[in-house]
Amino acid sequence: MSARGRAQRSGPAPLAVAGRTIACAVSVAVLGASGFTWYEYRSLDDGMTKSGALGEAKKNAPPHLDKSVNLLLIGLDSRKDMDGNDLPKQFVEDELHAGSSEIGGYNTNALIVLHIPANGGKVTALSVPRDDYVQTVGADGKMHKIKEAYGIAKEAAEAKLANKGLSKAELERQSREAGRSATIQTVQSFLDVPIDHFAEVNLIGFYDIAKAVEPIQVCLNHPVDDPIIARTATHEGGGTGLKLPAGVSSLDAAQALSFVRQRHHLTNGDLDRTHRQQAFISSVEYKLKQQGVLNDFGQMQKLFGVVKKDVVIDNEWNVLDFAQQAPALTGGNVEFNTLPIAGFKTIGGQEVNTVNPDLIKKIVRQLFSHDPAPVVPATPDGGGDAAASPSAAPTSAAPTPAKDKATVDVLAVASAGPGAAANESKALTELGYPAGKVGDAPGRAKNTTVTYGSGAKADAQALAARYGVTATPASGVVAGHVVLTLGTSHAVTPSASAAPSAAASGDATDPAANLPMQGPAVKAGGIPCVD
Repeated sequence: MSARGRAQRSGPAPLAVAGRTIACAVSVAVLGASGFTWYEYRSLDDGMTKSGALGEAKKNAPPHLDKSVNLLLIGLDSRKDMDGNDLPKQFVEDELHAGSSEIGGYNTNALIVLHIPANGGKVTALSVPRDDYVQTVGADGKMHKIKEAYGIAKEAAEAKLANKGLSKAELERQSREAGRSATIQTVQSFLDVPIDHFAEVNLIGFYDIAKAVEPIQVCLNHPVDDPIIARTATHEGGGTGLKLPAGVSSLDAAQALSFVRQRHHLTNGDLDRTHRQQAFISSVEYKLKQQGVLNDFGQMQKLFGVVKKDVVIDNEWNVLDFAQQAPALTGGNVEFNTLPIAGFKTIGGQEVNTVNPDLIKKIVRQLFSHDPAPVVPATPDGGGDAAASPSAAPTSAAPTPAKDKATVDVLAVASAGPGAAANESKALTELGYPAGKVGDAPGRAKNTTVTYGSGAKADAQALAARYGVTATPASGVVAGHVVLTLGTSHAVTPSASAAPSAAASGDATDPAANLPMQGPAVKAGGIPCVD
């Protein structure tokens, strides 16, 4: 990758486009809402761009919890078309104020998993923050922001294919397939659930579909003013030019893109932007439902004319079969939540979201399998804290450590704090890891490290992701063991008080109500107000 491309990937990418996934949401909702005939289905399906990226991902997918369907919506941050050509400068810079048209990064700035129950119940939609620092799978296997898995794998594929004599368009197609596969595998690993289908849309796709359904109503809790800052030799520029009052506003396509892109002048930056994206999808689905588009084949053919040009779906997607499980996607029976982060950290010059992978997996498991066992995150001292979430159910007994998990030895430097090693060992035992040696580590190292012996690589990598570091093998570590050495700045499991959950609404029937989500839920079925 060029220096320009690498800088774009590592910096704060200005183009978050979960709103682009409206194309995907529309695709699903449209085909799930009406009893189409085979002829009608073929009329819509013909010409869709299909991908085989699920193939490798399914080989390594976690087992299904039940017969539900998990659909991954991917919003790709790219100023290039399907053939790898730059989008017109006038369109990108002048009309959309989306930064330089020369920027060609391939970040997935929107990752939303829709969990559709087999019995047609409420659909759970989970957004994964784009800057979550995770272990990639199918890319280079290292720790990166989750949004970067696509671009890293695409770059590696391009290098391998460079001397194959492929056309520019075919090189773009094949390398993007590698990016999609890596993204799917990384999400599967991070959430510990299989992805059954996926849909991808990029910048031009979002704009075209927003154009087809404009005006779109959105609602803001507060007025916004996001002036454009010109790009200079010393400043990357930014801002969307969006200026809206509090309350409901009607947006055209360009304003819609600004609405889902804005990150400056928002209290929680990217995290607030994620809620904007969720709200936009809800608003568009609501409009289509209210106007009867979802039951009008002629109107849907027109809409799908746009979708076919811009959206990529997996080649295993039999929409007629899927439609039997998807009616809950319409009628407002969808709730969006954002998975929690543990905090912020600068790693390798990048600002990243630190996460607790074990907590994330527990949350997803409870939501997707309706597991009655409560998820109560530990506080910074390593113990559970029911007081941090007043509405949380009582903590269940600590699980018996799994026999197939690696034994974890925990050491801590003196400056890590009194009882750090013991507290962290207890927290890991509660997560199912057999406890090993607990003691002091020599020296005054600042950074936490994770090393492992033979047979313990997978668990070591999972633990390394928990602490935002990279696991390394060590000949001195006993087989089947992982050695966690806590440095001065070690990070532990986050508190549930880090962000308000849906429990604040008092909805006792909401399965996410007692879980530590990142901010309030966004519920479909209308025009939700967000920051």
